[in-house]
Amino acid sequence: MSASQPPETNGAPAADVPTLLVKIFGKDRPGITAGLFDTLAAFSVDVVDIEQVVTRGRIVLCALVTEPAGVSEGELRATVHGWAESLKLQAEIISGTGDNRPRGVGRSHVTVLGNPLTSESAAAIAARITESGGNIDRIFRLAKYPVTAVEFAVSGAETEALRTALATQAAALGVDVAVMASGLGRRAQRLVVMDVDSTLIQDEVIELFAAHAGCEEQVAEVTAAAMRGELDFEQSLHARVALLAGLDASVIEKVRGEVRLTPGARTLIRTLKRLGYQVGVVSGGFTQVTDDLKERLGLDFAQANTLEIVDGKLTGRVTGEIVDRAGKARLLRRFAAEAGLPLNQTVAIGDGANDLDMLNTAGLGVAFNAKPVVREAAHTAVNVPFLDTVLYLLGITREEVEAADALDS
Repeated sequence: MSASQPPETNGAPAADVPTLLVKIFGKDRPGITAGLFDTLAAFSVDVVDIEQVVTRGRIVLCALVTEPAGVSEGELRATVHGWAESLKLQAEIISGTGDNRPRGVGRSHVTVLGNPLTSESAAAIAARITESGGNIDRIFRLAKYPVTAVEFAVSGAETEALRTALATQAAALGVDVAVMASGLGRRAQRLVVMDVDSTLIQDEVIELFAAHAGCEEQVAEVTAAAMRGELDFEQSLHARVALLAGLDASVIEKVRGEVRLTPGARTLIRTLKRLGYQVGVVSGGFTQVTDDLKERLGLDFAQANTLEIVDGKLTGRVTGEIVDRAGKARLLRRFAAEAGLPLNQTVAIGDGANDLDMLNTAGLGVAFNAKPVVREAAHTAVNVPFLDTVLYLLGITREEVEAADALDS
C-alpha cells in the first residue's frame, strides 16, 4: 500500500476518508486526459474513479482521487486550475469523503428508441424511472441512425416492475422502450429465434404462392377469418394451402426469388454470428422457403410447415409436424436445448398473435412492428422498420457494428 493510499472497504476508500472530485469542462482535444493525470501525479494521489464523455466536441472529464499527501489541498487546487486555464478549460474541484455511494438493489438497462427521440419523451421516461424508485446512474447513446437509441443504467428498482411501468409510458409517447436485467447474463452467448413472415422478411409467403395460383383473394378471405377468430391457425393453414392444389412445384424457385428481406436483417444476423450467438427461424410458412433462407443467411436452426409435392405438383396439403402458436414455443425450447442454453438466454422476435407463446417463453420477447395485442403482451416492442435495431436492445452500439463491417470490407 502506498503512503497516500487510504484504508479500504471491499477495495474502495472507507466512507470517511477524504477524497476530491476533479471536474474538467471545455473544448475537446487530444491530450486532455493525459495532461490532467500528469498534473495530479505530482501530488501522489490515487485514482478512485474516472468518467469521461465527449458530446459535440465538448469534453466533461471527472476524476475522483484521494487527498494529496505531504502538500496542502490548496496547492493541488491552484495547480489544476492553472493547468486548465492554460488550455482554456474550466476546472471545478469538490471536497468530500469516500467513493460513490453504493448503487441500489435491482439493476437494469433501459433502452429507448425514438425516431426522433424528443425531449418530452426523454423527460417522461426519466420521470417514470424516478417514480418507480429507480436512480439513473449513467446514460449513453447507442445509435444516432436510422433511429436514436440511448441506454439508461438504472439501479434501485426491480426489473419487472420497471418494465411494466415504462411499457405504459412508452405506448403513450410513441417510443420503444426495452428493460433488461443487468448482470453477466446480458453478455452471455445467446440464441435468437425469429418469426419469418413480416419479421425476417417483408412478405407473407402464402400470399406469394397464392399470387402464382391466382387465388390471392380467397387466401386473403381465409386469413381475415382467422384474424377474426373464426378459424384457428391450423384450420386456416389447411384452408389456404388447399387453394394451392395443382400448382407446379417449379413455382417454389420463383417464390424464393420474390422474398424480400426486412431492412437490417442481414446486419442483425451477421452481427449476432460474429458475437457467437446462434440464430434460428420458426415459421407458420413453409420449409421450401425457410430452408433456402437458412442456407443463404447461415442460420443455425430453421423449422416450418412442409408443402406436400407429388408428381411435381403441390397437393394442397402439408406434411409433418404443424408449426403453430404452441409449436413455435416448443421449437424455441428445442433449439435452446440443442444449443445448450437456458431459456433466459434466448431472444424471440415476432409480429403476430401466433408468436405470443414464443415471445413469452423467451428470456426477452420482442414484438416487431406488431399488432397492439402482441405489443402489449411482449416484453418489449420495436416499431421501426429496421430489424437490426434489435441489436441496441442487447447493448450493441451502431459504431461497433460499423467498425466490424469495416474490418471485413
